[in-house]
Amino acid sequence: MKNVIVTGGAGYIGSHACKALAAAGFNPVTFDNISTGWEEAVKFGPLERGDLMDRARIDEVFAQYKPVAVMHFAALSQVGESMAEPGKYWRSNVNGSLNLIEACVAAGVKHFVFSSTCATYGDHDNVMLDEEVQQTPINAYGASKRAIEDMLKDFGAAFGLESVIFRYFNVAGADPDAEVGEFHQPETHLIPLMLDAIDGKRDALTIYGTDYETPDGTCIRDYVHVCDLVDAHVLGLKWLQDGKGSRVFNLGTGSGFSVREVIDQSRIVTNREVPYKEGARRAGDCTKLVSGSTRAEKELGWVPERSKMDQMIADAWRWHQNGHYDK
Repeated sequence: MKNVIVTGGAGYIGSHACKALAAAGFNPVTFDNISTGWEEAVKFGPLERGDLMDRARIDEVFAQYKPVAVMHFAALSQVGESMAEPGKYWRSNVNGSLNLIEACVAAGVKHFVFSSTCATYGDHDNVMLDEEVQQTPINAYGASKRAIEDMLKDFGAAFGLESVIFRYFNVAGADPDAEVGEFHQPETHLIPLMLDAIDGKRDALTIYGTDYETPDGTCIRDYVHVCDLVDAHVLGLKWLQDGKGSRVFNLGTGSGFSVREVIDQSRIVTNREVPYKEGARRAGDCTKLVSGSTRAEKELGWVPERSKMDQMIADAWRWHQNGHYDK
């Protein structure tokens, strides 16, 4: 069986990717320091504890498993924190990724699937974002991810490292079987925060900013189901294995939902009211981020089948009620 190193495989997206890889016939090897991930989420392949800042440990794992590819999810990813502590993001995300990329070159691993973000585009109001839109990130999180993209291009030119880069929009939902799901400490994502409020686990959801230039004053985001997202990653790996070379893909649905619209959908799905309060804007938040790309559909054959808002909330709600991890 072919081994794939999955950095951050104990986290939200990485654990779902491991399940998808196992279903596709690969052996996902999770490389994770468990700082924000969960050991209980590693169910579909071995766990190797390690930190991307420790190059020697990365080399050990590569030597042991001789992977055919790497999927790189591990990163600090909170926009607000990145505005307050930019050095933390540049140090961890960029230096850690450099260690990983150099380890790939040293081990002769030629295929690299990278979890990037639409935050690399910055704030392009009323623009449907495709892969050719200029990248002008407005926070350290997006800037660090753009730097890693540039790094991959340079290492591709110098050493033949081929990469598929996925810039994705807001990820939501959970494994329909509730084997793995979304659970962060602290939680920062809209839908799990909203479900916590519905369930009485927090007093209220805070809407950050109600004066944006949108129809209802709240931010608009493009949401993609986590299972659809990781299916694209498996397709991206196969793209590389088929010799098609490096490529960048947006992963979004092309449909945007405001915060208030997500709240309205949750009322319908859960049949419960959402207690919320209104707060000030957060630094680094864009007004609207919506994908305008069909490249993944046309070239990878990717179809986001579960990425309907009611389905994403329903799957997240099932996980919220039936599964959590214990630190």
